This record gives sequence, structure tokens and C-alpha cells, in this order.
Amino acid sequence: MPTRELTVNTTRFDPYKNFKFRIKWDKVYVAGFSKVSGMSRTTQVIKQRPGGDPSTARMSPGQTEYEPITLERGVTHDPNFEIWANEVWDHSNAANGDDASNQIVSLKDFRKDIIIELYNGAGQKVLAYKVYRCWVMEYIAIPELDANSNAIAIQSIKLAIEGWERDPSVAEPTEELFSLPQGAE
Repeated sequence: MPTRELTVNTTRFDPYKNFKFRIKWDKVYVAGFSKVSGMSRTTQVIKQRPGGDPSTARMSPGQTEYEPITLERGVTHDPNFEIWANEVWDHSNAANGDDASNQIVSLKDFRKDIIIELYNGAGQKVLAYKVYRCWVMEYIAIPELDANSNAIAIQSIKLAIEGWERDPSVAEPTEELFSLPQGAE
């Protein structure tokens, strides 16, 4: 018999799907996300061998690096991506012909903490991750355009991040049984 991995919904065996999620920054949900890259981190290995132990090396953890996260959504009139990207690089001086060394970075708020939430098929929040000190390292305002394709125009931001952790306040929800609405038989 398979091991039960869930403590509240003990009859559930299938994992959560990856297509119901929301992103929040500045305490507000940002609309329209169609894709979020996976979150990963890598910890370097430091090898060390004591002189009196010639046959084996000891392994210790070194620096941990967090891979950038990419957020994608269809192109709309919502300026959130562009506003955040411009906080890292203010193009207004460059547009006036000024030297690139005069570019202004918004040191107060170019970094944001974001929250990535995952929902089950019933729309209940099942997981949330807090992602820390993110800033826009790449911004694609308009993708490659192709008159012969049949696709949605997708814009994206790639975020440099300094860490993430699971939000322990999000507990496994109680999944209710399906029941017909009153009066429907």
C-alpha cells in the first residue's frame, strides 16, 4: 500500500497541478501571469582532505546560489513589469542624450519581496513561497513578432533573487467532497 503523504486529506494520492497560481508583490496580486520558471538553488561543495586520512575527502557546504526566476504574461496595458524594470535602470537620462553613467537606480524600492502561491483544483491555497530581495535583471517588453504565427504576445521579467522559503503559515486545506447545488437532483 502506498505511503500517505498528506495528513489532512488522507485519501488523496495525486500531487498538485502546476497551472493554478498567483503572484503578489507590494501586497497586491499582479494579474495575468501565464508562466513562472522553477525555483532552484545550488550549494557549492568544499572538498577537504586531512593529511592523515589519504583515502577520502570530506565534504562541506559552501556558498548557496539561487537561480533567477522568470515571470511571463501576455502583453496588456498593465505597466507593472515596465515600472519595476525602470526602477533598476531609469532610461529618462539616456533618452535626453546623457551619458550612461548618469543613469539613476531607485535604491529605495528596486528590490521587492514577492510571494508565489499554488492552488489546488478547488481554488484553495496549498503552498506559498516567499522570494526575497528580487530585482529585474532582464525585461522583455515585446517578444519577437511574426505575422505568420498564431500565438499570444508574451512579455517577461527575469528576477535576480537572494533567497526563498516556504511559508509555514499555509497549511494543508481540508478538501471538501463534491455535492450538487441545492435543488439540483
